[in-house]
Amino acid sequence: MRILVLCHYWAPEVGAPQRRWQWLAQGLVERGHELAVLTPAPHYPVGVLLDDAAWLAPGAARRDAAGALVHRTAFRPYDAGLGGRGLDQAVAAVDALRIGLARFRGGMRPDVIIGSVPGLPTLPVALALGAALHCPVVAELRDAWPDILDSASQWSGAAAQGGGAGLSAPLSAAARRVTSVVVSAWQRRASAVVTTTDSFAAVLGQRGVGRVVTIRNTAAAVAPVPPVQVDKVDSRLRVLYLGTVGRAQGLVSAVRAARLAQDAGTPILLRVVGDGAELAAVQAEAERLAAPVEVLPPVPASQVAAHYTWADSVLVSLQDWPAMGLTVPSKLYEVLGVGRHVSGAVAGEAAQVISDSGGGSVVPPQDPAALAALWSVLARDRSRLRVLGAGRWLAAHASPEVMVSRYEALLQEVARG
Repeated sequence: MRILVLCHYWAPEVGAPQRRWQWLAQGLVERGHELAVLTPAPHYPVGVLLDDAAWLAPGAARRDAAGALVHRTAFRPYDAGLGGRGLDQAVAAVDALRIGLARFRGGMRPDVIIGSVPGLPTLPVALALGAALHCPVVAELRDAWPDILDSASQWSGAAAQGGGAGLSAPLSAAARRVTSVVVSAWQRRASAVVTTTDSFAAVLGQRGVGRVVTIRNTAAAVAPVPPVQVDKVDSRLRVLYLGTVGRAQGLVSAVRAARLAQDAGTPILLRVVGDGAELAAVQAEAERLAAPVEVLPPVPASQVAAHYTWADSVLVSLQDWPAMGLTVPSKLYEVLGVGRHVSGAVAGEAAQVISDSGGGSVVPPQDPAALAALWSVLARDRSRLRVLGAGRWLAAHASPEVMVSRYEALLQEVARG
């Protein structure tokens, strides 16, 4: 089967979409499928070209470590603002259409096209390319589109705090309504839709989207991490956040929780490792409150295990936006895989995964007092940091082999029509 993937994020960039497609691509190629990819030259998260190697430049095509033939498109440099990233995604999507029409006609025509979101402009371009090449399209939605638009006014506030500019409220409301209708129409045009959560799959099914399949994320490969020391009494509670410091994570709330825990007499240190649109806001709040928080830059995969070894508990945080209840952060699967206790400031399906797996504790999202209280309890009773059974839950519900098999079966079904 010949599969063409349109995706705005791809290795050697580092991030959740890139990790997801690394193991999916490798699994599909290992099963004998020919995988081609249309994706921009690597520029995430800073918005400028990360590597000037000729084989990563726009227009280049080369097989990557997973065995996929990666065709690089143009991109538009951007800063921290939402508008710049949207224009970048649009430029890359239009160039993907141009390259796709030029390179995948005739004998190179794919059996099925996948349009992967985030990178919302990717979806209509995938549908247009499918119509031009006469092949079916699968829409992959990593986020709860269009439901996430209900919280767009809060994106604007976050953007202003982080240095970007939002749309005016009336224009934003009108744009949200139109975009919601259009995105729903795109979803119904696709031959099938892939989501990463059962809860969002159910929502789409209720809206009349015909074929919806859940392909969960899975745990990234991390070097073995020793068990947490539950009998240690001579140091503060060490809490780690490792990942994207974006608007959807709402980490300013965690900074406030760390300060509240300290004020209550809990010895604690919150370590934030990563980068993103909200990094400046997190740093500013930590300085304003003199909170027990240290902020470190992103690290390569080879250094991730060292941070997990340092941690007593790992924070998984989301905003309290309604659509976030339909989301499970991919980082949660990684933390369950290494066996560290999860401090989950989440709701909905993510909270249910933590509960069902026995992987940690849950408090309401964006509630600094509740999170501070949890950390105080963990510091007093470190036996609660011991987690059991998370690995068994992952094997049963989110193993890479099962997820690749499910994706393969869906693509074969769609390709057969």
